[in-house]
Amino acid sequence: MIGVFDSGFGGLTVLAALRQRLPQYNTLFLADSARAPYGARSFDVIHDFTLEAVEWLFNEGCTLVVLACNTASARALRTIQQQHLPAHRPDRRVLGVVRPSVEALAGLPPGTLPGVSAPSLVEGTVAVLGTEGTIASDSYGIELRKLAPRLELIQQACPLWAPLVEAGEIEGAGTDWFLHRYLDPVLAAPRPPQRILLGCTHYPLLLPGIRRIVPEGITLIPQGEVVAERLADWLLRHPDQERRLRRGGAQRLATTDDPAWFANHGARVFGAPLQVERARLTPVG
Repeated sequence: MIGVFDSGFGGLTVLAALRQRLPQYNTLFLADSARAPYGARSFDVIHDFTLEAVEWLFNEGCTLVVLACNTASARALRTIQQQHLPAHRPDRRVLGVVRPSVEALAGLPPGTLPGVSAPSLVEGTVAVLGTEGTIASDSYGIELRKLAPRLELIQQACPLWAPLVEAGEIEGAGTDWFLHRYLDPVLAAPRPPQRILLGCTHYPLLLPGIRRIVPEGITLIPQGEVVAERLADWLLRHPDQERRLRRGGAQRLATTDDPAWFANHGARVFGAPLQVERARLTPVG
């Protein structure tokens, strides 16, 4: 199966896009809802939680795991890829959302390599909205400087957006106040961005309010379609991994919290009724 992990139900926006773009593959979605959101947690805690989730997905039969959580991708992915997988799971793969999102933010094709002449000519200003953990990691800045060093990047932490979504507060005057709180400084920059990446899977659920605030000339980039399209490209470039994936379109969903609660909230995000099971994660190592 393809495993998809997020700290909460925002990752269902990525799962929905994957199911639409790659319906032939079996998928298993895991949300660590009992400990969401991850945004303000420490590096070590995010790493441990993410590793527990990845190992649970592996044990359930996933050969490829996508970290739909930006915070997990920014804070845990590299260590898991470079240390845990070679030592314990050399035949498995874990991918994140930062690199494909940076490619889309810079307007570059999938798999662009640093140092290629065309990306070095990309200019202008772009912005990333993310959790405190994602922005503090500078993961988007690091990747963007590799691929498109002449692009100016504005990074804005939006620490209260994910909790609002998890609480179901996606519309209303109070929500609009918090949208303005983080969007207004970005839009008031000396060089306003041409494109804004919603660097958290929860944020697309706030899109109606965000669109009312952001001028029409600025492109908003949710991550679901970006991740789905670039995962399809990755599978084409890695046929050895693609051949390991079972077909049939089966779907499982699990949460570390109450399955009924997650199914109720998640159905509104996913756009269809959900059957959800309980997952119990255990420490690794």
